[in-house]
Parts: sequence; C-alpha cells; structure tokens
Amino acid sequence: MATTTAHEVVPGTVHLVDVGEQQASSKSRDGIELIPRPSDDPEDPLNWSDFRKRMSTLMVVVYTFGVGMPLTLQYSILADITRDTGIHTNALVEGTGYMFLLLGFGCLFWQPIAQTYGRRGVYLISTLACVPLMVWTSYSKSMGEWYAHRILLGFFAAPIESLPEVSIPDVWFAHERGAWMSLYVFSLFGSNFLAPLCAGWFNEAYGWVWTMNFGAIMAAVTFFILFFFMEETMYFRKTLEGLEDETPETVDTITQTVSRGEKSGVLDHSTSDGGSNRAAASFPPKRSYLQKLNPFSKFVGRPSNKQMFKAMWLPLPIMAQFPNVAWAGFIYGINLCWYNVLNATASPVLSSDPYNWTSGLVGCIYAGPIVGAAFGCIWAGWIADKFTLYLARRNNGIREPEQRLWTLGLSAILSCIGLIIWGVGADNAVHWAILAVGLGILTFSVVTGGCVALSYNVDCFKDISGDSTTSIIIIRNVMGFAMSYGITPWWTNMGLTKAFIMAGFLSLGCTATFLIMVWKGKDLRRKSAPRYWKYAAETRAFHHE
Repeated sequence: MATTTAHEVVPGTVHLVDVGEQQASSKSRDGIELIPRPSDDPEDPLNWSDFRKRMSTLMVVVYTFGVGMPLTLQYSILADITRDTGIHTNALVEGTGYMFLLLGFGCLFWQPIAQTYGRRGVYLISTLACVPLMVWTSYSKSMGEWYAHRILLGFFAAPIESLPEVSIPDVWFAHERGAWMSLYVFSLFGSNFLAPLCAGWFNEAYGWVWTMNFGAIMAAVTFFILFFFMEETMYFRKTLEGLEDETPETVDTITQTVSRGEKSGVLDHSTSDGGSNRAAASFPPKRSYLQKLNPFSKFVGRPSNKQMFKAMWLPLPIMAQFPNVAWAGFIYGINLCWYNVLNATASPVLSSDPYNWTSGLVGCIYAGPIVGAAFGCIWAGWIADKFTLYLARRNNGIREPEQRLWTLGLSAILSCIGLIIWGVGADNAVHWAILAVGLGILTFSVVTGGCVALSYNVDCFKDISGDSTTSIIIIRNVMGFAMSYGITPWWTNMGLTKAFIMAGFLSLGCTATFLIMVWKGKDLRRKSAPRYWKYAAETRAFHHE
C-alpha cells in the first residue's frame, strides 16, 4: 500500500505521449495515450466511428449557426431599426448587452439539466424557443419590447455558450479536442459575423422586419435538422481524467478518501491485482433510431434532481475557488469585449460621413472578420494541438495545460494592432479595405483567445468542466455586458482615435497575463487539487448511485 498526498495528484497534468522506452498502454494510438480512457462499451461516444463522431460535431456546428445567426442579425442594420422604430441606437446596443448577460446566467439553469437528462433535449428546446422570439423581434415598437425579447432570447439561447464545450469533449480525446473546440468557437463567432453580412443585403431587399423573420425561419429549419440527426452524447464513465492509469479500486479509494478527509490531504492508494478478479462489465443494449429521437434520456447513474439543483449554483463559488478558471473567464471575457466593440461601432461609423454606406455594404465589412476567424480557428486549434504534443514530448511525455497558452503570444500583439487600425483608420477616413484588414486581424485574436481559454479550462479540470465552463461564460458575459453598456459613450465622448489606442494597449496588457499563468498556473492547480478531487469525487459518487 502506498500513500500519496492529494497535492501530488495535480489536475490537468497527464501522461499524453509515449517517448523513449516508455511502455505504451493498451489504450494508446500511434504513441499517444487516449485521454480520457474509453470504456469497453461500444456505445461509449469515445468508441464511436470517426463518421459518427464527426456527424455529432457537425450537429453542434449546425446548432451554433442556427441559433447564433438569428441572435446577431441586427448588428449591420441598427441605423434602419432606429429610423423605423424610433428606438435609439444606444438602447439597441444596451438591449444586446442584456441579452449577453442572460446568455451567461442562463447557463446556470440549462447546463445542469443537460448534465442530468441529456444534451439533446436542451439543444432542441433552445432552438425551438428562438422561433417565436425572432418573430416578436420583427414587431418591436418600443425600447421596452426590445429589451424584453433580447432578455428572453439570451435565456433560451444560453446553451450556445456552454453546452458545446461539454458535447465536444464527450466524443473527442484530449489530443484532439483543441482542434474541434476551435471549430465550435469559429462557428460561434463566424455565425455572428456572417449574420450581419447576410442581414445587410436582406434588409435592402426586404426590410429589417423580414430580416428578423428570416432568423425565425433559420431557427425552425435548424430544429428539424437537429431533431432527426443529433445524437445524445452524455455518458457516465468510471474514471477521472488524470487517474486513468489507476485501477478502479484505486480510484475509488482516492476519491472516497478526498471526499471524507480533505483536511488531511492524504490519498490512500490501495493496490490491486489489476482487476483480474473484477466482475465482467455489463452495458445497456444499443438503442434503436426511434429511441434515439427521445429529447431526454434517463441514463443509469445520472445525477439526482437534488444534485441537479445544487449544480445550478455551484459555478458561482467555483469562480473564487479555482483561480485558473477565473483567469480563463477573464481572457475569454476581454476578447468578447473587443467583439462587442466591433459590432457596436461598425454600423454607426460606416453608415455616416465620410463613408455613408448602405446596410448591405456595412454587412460586407464582416467579410474581413470571417477570414480572420478562420485563421484563428486553425491557429488556436490544429496548430495549438500539434504544438502541445511537441512540448509534451520535450517534457518526457507529460502534457501540462499551460503548454497551450503560448499561442496567446501572437494574439496579444495582433489584437492591439487590429483595434488601432480600426479606430484610428475610421477616424481618419482611410480606405475601407484597410478597415476590413484591421477587423480581420482583431477577429483572429478574438477567436484565438476564446478557443484557448475554453480548451485550457477543460484541460485543467475535465471532470468538473460542465460547471467550470458555466463559470467562465458568466465571467465572460458580465464583462461583455459592461462593454456593450459603455462602448457607445466611450468612443463618442473620447473620439475613435484615443478610445481605440487605449483599447489596443489594454488588450495587449490583459492578454499578456498568460505569461503569469505559464509561470504559476501549475502551482495554482496544485493548490486547487484537494478541492477539485473532492468535487470530482462527489460527481462520481452520484454516477454510481
């Protein structure tokens, strides 16, 4: 029997790559350890065929576009809505800010339901609810109405902010999920940039009222696609990430000891014969296609309703108890701020002197951000995954979550450059192509920051990532709300040049804090270890009730 202090089992530090004479486990592929360890259940999402996994991820992308675009159709047509309804542009922007606030806090309600009764039903409800709310938007006549449907849209669309971050790790391994997470982030921001581009021209042809109805039609079509093709990915496994190399008996001992005696900080590692006497595992039968169409499922081992309601407030203390999570939320939040700056200034700046663009042309400026988002997806996803594997090999096969953070170095510099090009350029009436390039550079950094923050959170604390992701989204959207509320008076009172030079260097300084996390991130995870294993143990406990 060997004893190990809880502080020695650092969450997020995993043996990912077999190097030198290290012996590969039975759960490895091409010298890369499969983290989390897949079970022997053929219906375990980690065991699905590549086609089935890609189809599952495609449905997440379809949902993100199908809900993300209706939410953001208004950005390029704010001036037209103001002209026809009399609602001041500042009020329209503030209403969007309230929507972002509810997109964050709404996760407190929807995320626990998705982790108890399944992801599929929550996706379907979220999509269907957008249909009548977008129709209502087209009838807006007052500021109160605008605020009301923006708030309701924020609440019902909240799963778009946190549920894909759980669905993607459901089916992809640690060395793969960064690339697929970046695809989600690209879909999230890409839909938000594509929507104003389409809305601008749609508005010129049919008016802003039918533009909003178009959003309702899009959400309805998305609902039918998801209903017939989206599979449930929720699966309760018997291992914790970081403890996969332990036998199940050892994991039981570790988690039970932590949950009983966090103060002692001692984990009793009872050894076993490797499970030769373990009873053969039994798995539920494969479900038929009709059974898979059920919106919600009652899987064996799901949390109780009591645990579900507890999870509705758990993300709030997690913000204070896990500094790595709070920092990830801050990085995602500061990048959302610059995204909101872009959307709040594009239409007012380009529709007035000296540009005097129509709504269709204003929408076209979003072509730059779409290209920037695509490059950001590649940089923060595929390249970051490869770079992390490279650093893990140099670290004797050990993956540390902080290895991914080095990709923020480029985005810190480019976000500063992009903000200055946009603000100073627009103030000096430069050619529109320069503005489009500036917005593309800025969006590269926005997507990179969001993707790295989400992947870092999952890498650090995988087994509470459903709750910690909600914590991140709340931090992010509170910051986004504050920026939506203050951006219009900021740039109108200070002027574009001064405001955006200040924003550029603020972005550089905030993003550069990744250097502090590279230096101290593992120490913070080590100090959070007893609390993390306690939360993970409680989660695992109700999975086996």
